[in-house]
Amino acid sequence: MTAASAAAPAGKINIARVALTSLAASSIEWYDFFIYGTAAALVFPKLFFAASLPPAVAQLAAFSTFAVGFIARPVGGIVFGHFGDLVGRKKALVTALLMMGFATTAVGLLPSYAQVGVLAPLLLIVLRFVQGLAVGGQWGGAVLIAIENAPPKQRGFYGSFAQMGVPAGVVLANLIFLVLGTTVAPEAFAAWAWRIPFVLSIVLVGLGLYVQLKLEDTVEFQALQAVEAERQAAAAQALAAEQGVSLDKARARLRAAKGSPILKVLAKHPKEILLAAGSVVASNGTFYVMITYAVAYSTATLHVARPSILAAVMLGSVLSCPLLPLTAWLSDRVGRRGVFLTGAALMALWSLIFFNILDMATLPMMLLAIGGGLAFNSVMYGCQAALMTELFSTEFRYSGASLGYQIGAICGGGFAPMIATALFAHYKTPMAIGFYMSALCVISLVSVFLLAETHSRAHRDAMDVA
Repeated sequence: MTAASAAAPAGKINIARVALTSLAASSIEWYDFFIYGTAAALVFPKLFFAASLPPAVAQLAAFSTFAVGFIARPVGGIVFGHFGDLVGRKKALVTALLMMGFATTAVGLLPSYAQVGVLAPLLLIVLRFVQGLAVGGQWGGAVLIAIENAPPKQRGFYGSFAQMGVPAGVVLANLIFLVLGTTVAPEAFAAWAWRIPFVLSIVLVGLGLYVQLKLEDTVEFQALQAVEAERQAAAAQALAAEQGVSLDKARARLRAAKGSPILKVLAKHPKEILLAAGSVVASNGTFYVMITYAVAYSTATLHVARPSILAAVMLGSVLSCPLLPLTAWLSDRVGRRGVFLTGAALMALWSLIFFNILDMATLPMMLLAIGGGLAFNSVMYGCQAALMTELFSTEFRYSGASLGYQIGAICGGGFAPMIATALFAHYKTPMAIGFYMSALCVISLVSVFLLAETHSRAHRDAMDVA
């Protein structure tokens, strides 16, 4: 019996509902992750660090807590990947959603440095680490819920729904800060209004409960479980007969001998994991420079009003979002690599002029800089979910894809705002940051060039590659 034959009939899967749930889960999860970045650029330097620190040092300190979330993401990818490959995609996703909802809400309730001193940044770091763990697990779950239920020739398209959660999260995060910035006095915003976006994250807990109650696990995972159950039953009977023990003892010994999915994928596919990580650094690194560092740079260096730069980020995300499903759909037809390489090359070139356009400091020009960059970024990111998940078989797909993605995220995006801040402080010109962004794109270009094409590869039965 193969995984394919064990799969549920396609007609029983409401793929539209699955895709929209994946989008909703990803959107709210990334909203939680991004409001931290926006707050780190706007209010955290003064709220959670000593007033005696120079502004640039306080900003670096705030961005360093932002980076903590990225440090935690590979850990989350390992833990949730192991969990998701053993007991199911749905259970792992629900756990990640609940963790993120509670952690982000708690950030909104934290006392400031003026109230509790050094305990304030310490608590902030702990909660940011929990956020990182949750995102490290969420991405794989949201992506696989869609891709492993999708028709084989539409994996890229349906996988892009989870990817669309990123611009949706950016829009939600910046929209709420924009509304607060225009309706609340600056003093009130710094004192209490910044907490509202964080406390609203409690809604993610409700979404987690919905996923738990309303969705089944993926067709492919259920098929794998059916095949594995048959194999384990036969193996237990053989072992019981061979060693003269009961079936229960034989099953227990087989469970104890079963290897970890994360160790299996590291042993079998180290090259694919490293190249998958390399493919992520461009989309992640340039993205966080454009949506996080650019906010701090525009307000502090260009003296742009905060609502203007937030509006540019938000509108740029809205305009670039349709490219995600469009380019993912194209990758289903012509291949993942060609689409991705085109986006990486365009992003490398745009990076070199990004700050020249942004420095004009008018809303149309800032929108052009950020919107254009996010558009080229989307060409890479739209097909990335399918590209990465198709590298690995069902039995350790959650572990392999999550680990590759999260390693790339920490190397590319986690330190990008800090590196950008340090480069500008040292070279006194944003062109140094542009060259850094372009270098990230070159890394991803080489990585994807070295990967095999995956779009025409049928979902492999995990047993065939075990």
